[in-house]
Amino acid sequence: MSTIKTKRLNLVLAPWILLAPFLLLFLLTFVLPILVAIGNSFTKVTRQGTFGEQGVHTDFAWFSNYAQALANGNFIASIGRMLLFGVVQVTVMIALCTLLALLLESASARWPGFFRAVYFLPYGIPGVIATILWSFLYVPGLSPLIDLGKVFGLQLDFLGAGSVLWSIANIVTWTYTGYNMMIIVAQLKSIPTDVYEAAKVDGASAWRVARSIQLPLIRPALVLTTVFSIIGTLQLFAEPQVLKSSAPAIDSEYTPNLSAYSTAFAYNDYNVAAAQAVLIALVAFLLSFIFLRITNRKSR
Repeated sequence: MSTIKTKRLNLVLAPWILLAPFLLLFLLTFVLPILVAIGNSFTKVTRQGTFGEQGVHTDFAWFSNYAQALANGNFIASIGRMLLFGVVQVTVMIALCTLLALLLESASARWPGFFRAVYFLPYGIPGVIATILWSFLYVPGLSPLIDLGKVFGLQLDFLGAGSVLWSIANIVTWTYTGYNMMIIVAQLKSIPTDVYEAAKVDGASAWRVARSIQLPLIRPALVLTTVFSIIGTLQLFAEPQVLKSSAPAIDSEYTPNLSAYSTAFAYNDYNVAAAQAVLIALVAFLLSFIFLRITNRKSR
């Protein structure tokens, strides 16, 4: 009897033992930082003396940090800027990666494996390196595109106040289109071949197959990639941070993440920065929730 109980106990404990390393890392690197950030957003640190030599006090601040963050016009403007960025860039990127995936998975595609690797390659380049590479095409005096434009009488300014946001959007699109394309390709490969054979027997054209079969069946992948892209939009940091030295239009609070970074490490106000981080997370959650609700309604 005791042997049976021991076996049952082992069956219960075995999954938890195997999951323990992941759960420990998940708690330490994901859950704990979130809880600390939320806790810091509700506290205020006051220092007595010029350098805090007379003591440091931490007090509960209620929502004063959030009020201070929302009173920052630059922070609110950065969120609005990223909303505009997301509406345009995410739409273009999802349309482009869907088109590439459909072309690569079409019956007439040649060397699909080679082109999948080529399109996915930019994702393997770190954002900082990608921005530096693209800056050679953006900075006057270095960019061959600007020199070519002058030949035709065009004054191209990729880093001006009205164009730098879309220059950043170009880098992000170049980096992540291949990654999102691979998710959609994986969904396309899960479509049974019987469906394609039935469409071929009915005489459906490639356009008809894409519109009536492939697009409806890859809808979960499209929703997933769009949600990831919405969240990534509000996390934009590396590209504007690198371009800031070359583009006067990019200030220290150009994006929400840049604003939180500047508040924490330039102004040494970690509590307000924590409040900004929580607000960014809430906006990302709200936008993702609204998008999922809209798509779920349309699918009914």
